[in-house]
Formats: sequence, C-alpha cells, structure tokens
Amino acid sequence: MNDVRELLDRAAEGAGQPAFSAGAVYAKAARIRRRRRAAASAAVLAVVAAGAYTLPRTGGDEDPAPASVASAGPSASPSASAADRAGRLAALLPPDVGEIEEVSLLALIKGATPEQARTDRLGPLDGQYAFRRDGGVGYLVLTLEDREAVERKTGRPADPDEDLCVRVGQEPSRTDCEREALPGGRALTTWRDTMDVGGDDSVDWGPELAGRLVQPDGSQFLVRSSTGFEGTGTQGPLLPEPPLSRAQLKELLTGPEVRPKG
Repeated sequence: MNDVRELLDRAAEGAGQPAFSAGAVYAKAARIRRRRRAAASAAVLAVVAAGAYTLPRTGGDEDPAPASVASAGPSASPSASAADRAGRLAALLPPDVGEIEEVSLLALIKGATPEQARTDRLGPLDGQYAFRRDGGVGYLVLTLEDREAVERKTGRPADPDEDLCVRVGQEPSRTDCEREALPGGRALTTWRDTMDVGGDDSVDWGPELAGRLVQPDGSQFLVRSSTGFEGTGTQGPLLPEPPLSRAQLKELLTGPEVRPKG
C-alpha cells in the first residue's frame, strides 16, 4: 500500500473517469525525472556557488497555474468554507509557514471540475492546502479514514501495534522513519520520501515528509508535507524543505482541531 497515492484515493472516488485516479495523479514521469536530473546537476552547482538554493522547473513551456483555485475546491461546501478551513489551519501554525490556501490537486494536475474533485470529509480540517513562502509553493494533504474506510481498502482495521518503519524501510525512496507510541493507544509514524519513483504522468513531485497516526479504534490520519511539484498544473517552484516539519506534523495530528466533534 502506497500512502503517497492513497491520500488522493478519496478525492478520486466519484470522479467518474479513470483519468482522475490517484495513481495517475501521483505517478512520476521517468522522462521528466531524467531531464530534471540532467539540468539540476549543472544548475545546482552554479546556484550553490551563488549562495542560493532553487530547483529548475521542468514542466515544459506551460505557464504556472493560477495561484487561486478556491472555486475548484474538493468539498461540497462553498468556497467560503474552504477559506474558513485554511484560516483555522493557519491559526494552529506559526506565521512563518507562509500563506495558506485550500486547493484541489485533481483540479490543478488533471483539470478536474469542482464536481469531479468533490469528496466527503470526515475530519474538520481534511483537505489539500497550498503553502506559499519565499516564492515557492508546497502542499499539505490531510485525510482522516475511519475504521470502515481502512477495512474497505486493506481488508482490516489500522493497527497501532504494527511497526510501519519495517515496511517503509523496504522501499528505497523512504528513509528516516520514526515511530512513536502516544497516550491513548495511538501510534504516530513519520518518514521522509524522496518521491523518486517511475511513472507516466506529467508531474514531478519533490521530496516530502509523510506520516500516519493510527488510532485504537482502527481509524487513521494520513498526511503529506510536500515540497511541491513541477510540471502540469504547477503553481510555482518547489520549497527547499517540506512546509511543515516533523514536530509541527505531530502537533497538528495530535491536537483536537483535526478530530470530528464527539
């Protein structure tokens, strides 16, 4: 099971067209990867020598997508609700994380309509958020899956006693895995993902922090703190680091604001 791809499974459900599958959205383009590496090998040396750190765009000649896509949000709620969620998320974080806006990755990358990108939300802050800082754009994706949703996907509920670092360590793109047992029988696992995987899509995802908070009732929170993407639908250059740190992800996931009332 690939947590990176499953985080958009709920958004892809109901899209009605195979082109909007989560696998398609998250697949890496081998052609773009090779071109990026060739360009970066020369560009990084020059940029580092100049005392700065940037990553070249490799999305072709297309212009960056418009900064605001609130009208294409993934929820059945009006855009005002999307702004409200972004505001509530921003209130939980330090101001230096940057400007926060709720977006739809399906709309950005696949051109999905608001109806196609719409999805149910279990958690009050579930969603996909753009973080704009210092000219770059990263993303936070937060999804709560209840026990029933996890069982439909995996055949069994989420297990807080399962050591996800063992499985994660078997995948070369995933490193620096940390598992922490939390009060109340919960377990939080976070790891770094290079996103260096092959595929046939037109986007190239940057490195990210990924995490999973498993709860004793068999539900789980899935989260990605991504440096961004290049290619089709890009909103700007990658951030040099994920928008939220490991400590900030933990604070967010273990706070009451992300849990449904009751």
